[in-house]
Amino acid sequence: MQSKLNKAAIIHAKRATRKYLRNEFRDKLSQAKISVQLCALALIFALIASGVIILFRLLLNWASDFTISEASNFNETITDWRSYLPIVGSGIIWLLYKIGSKRHRRMGIAYVLHRMKLHYGKLPLQSAPGQFFQALAALITNFSVGREGPAIHLGAVSASVLAEKFQLPDNSVRIMSASGIAAGIAATFNAPLAAVIFVFEVIIREYKIHYFFPIMLSAICGALSSQLVFGNIHEYDLINVIHIPLDHYPILLLGGGVLGVAAATFNYSLLKVTESSQSYPLHQRLLAAGVITTLIGLVLPQALGSGDLAIHEAVSESPSILFLLLLLTGKIIATIAAIGLGVPGGLIGPLYGIGALVGAILALVSMLMFPGIEPFVGLYTIVGMTVMMGVCLSAPLAALVALLELTNDASIILPAMFVTIPAYLLAYQGLGAKSVFLKQLDIMGLGYKVPPMNQGLQKKGVRTLMDSRFVIVKDDSELLLEVLKRAEGRPVLVRNDNDEIEMLQLEMQSFEDSTTLSRHTIEGLSDNRTLDDVYQVLSKKRSGEVFIYRGNPHNVVGVISWNMLYQEIRSGQL
Repeated sequence: MQSKLNKAAIIHAKRATRKYLRNEFRDKLSQAKISVQLCALALIFALIASGVIILFRLLLNWASDFTISEASNFNETITDWRSYLPIVGSGIIWLLYKIGSKRHRRMGIAYVLHRMKLHYGKLPLQSAPGQFFQALAALITNFSVGREGPAIHLGAVSASVLAEKFQLPDNSVRIMSASGIAAGIAATFNAPLAAVIFVFEVIIREYKIHYFFPIMLSAICGALSSQLVFGNIHEYDLINVIHIPLDHYPILLLGGGVLGVAAATFNYSLLKVTESSQSYPLHQRLLAAGVITTLIGLVLPQALGSGDLAIHEAVSESPSILFLLLLLTGKIIATIAAIGLGVPGGLIGPLYGIGALVGAILALVSMLMFPGIEPFVGLYTIVGMTVMMGVCLSAPLAALVALLELTNDASIILPAMFVTIPAYLLAYQGLGAKSVFLKQLDIMGLGYKVPPMNQGLQKKGVRTLMDSRFVIVKDDSELLLEVLKRAEGRPVLVRNDNDEIEMLQLEMQSFEDSTTLSRHTIEGLSDNRTLDDVYQVLSKKRSGEVFIYRGNPHNVVGVISWNMLYQEIRSGQL
């Protein structure tokens, strides 16, 4: 008998220990602080997100061997079946769109931004297949779109779905989603630092130290995964970049003005087409994009694809200024047609191609007056790529670091920074340019603006503030007053006959010295929620309480009052 009692006691102790560790784990994740637990989870989720992106890249590389046109003249191009792939691609994308989930058809970077701001980075799993296969079809069929669009969406989906499966607090889900994005970008470009900065500069749009380490670990995981499969490749390290002397900087300054005008014009044109095309059905927009891309490809096949072909032409030996101008025009039209008319994909690759062409044209034009510029054509090309990405996406630092990692050459830093500043100021202050992603959200009618106070409340889970020293009793009016007296100031909750939770309080009667027992129903919130959810409930009356439950409303674990929340807001720690 004694042996059985000891065994039961041991089992009970183990269960109590596991419960304590689980609660301790969730308490750590609910805080807006650096934690080993958060970093470990980010690393695990990054492995999954990186695997998805690696699979995407492998399929893309395999298919591209068959679909990239190698025709050398117009006669060969017009008879090559691959020249008409964009029209076929538009049909495939439409078919995939129709057979996919009707409720989860939105995709792309702008949609991810919306979910990050208003839904803690939670993206539905049902949106992943559409993004994966539609973007794959767009890239394989030579539309002028980039790879980072699907990388960001798929990375966010992979991490956020896993975070929800693990039932992490909502404030941690947002960090996991951002970490998945960093892993996806790093696995796509083998540029881990650029991935980290892009997430902070474009996706999160703020810097918090407890975000930094999970996101950085995820980016490292993504880059290492890419290197294990594809090797430690820097895509643009073959571009000949020579350190430019200081007496060339006035020419670079003029180039910054030209690049600023080019970026602002591109942004305006892209957003105008995007806004104007919204009134047309998707199948008409896709078909128009396919036809336009095909027509451009028949004349200028180098203008198609993500941007590598355009970059190759920009850095080739003795390119013709007229040819590069025609190629630039074709690349811009093909990109605006694809992105503006709804073809799924990213924008960074095409911007690299456009920037390389603008930079090369600037160098060639400058050479007519200053022949000494000839050795620096490669540098002008890289600077053009940096500025176009930085200005068009409103991410100058991410653009600079990305090209630094992709070229593996630090000599681009100073001239790229020098050119980016006047280009950015001219585009945004002088010409009224707008961030592509934020304007796309406005066009789609998706919200992204959150007041600073609510942003601060969203960073902390309810477990950081809840009072777990509460008393909960069944409804028995004869004993409630006695329970309240013995609670010694602790919150007293009553589960009434309707299975609702009520708050028990003593209220002083006006003009009398007597007190009366009062009770009112309070709302419950899961312990996955954040303090902003508590604020949304209690701010209507600026009083009252909510109870916090784990799993289901019968398992109450804490109470938060308006006074507790108000003191947290006033503390200045958000």
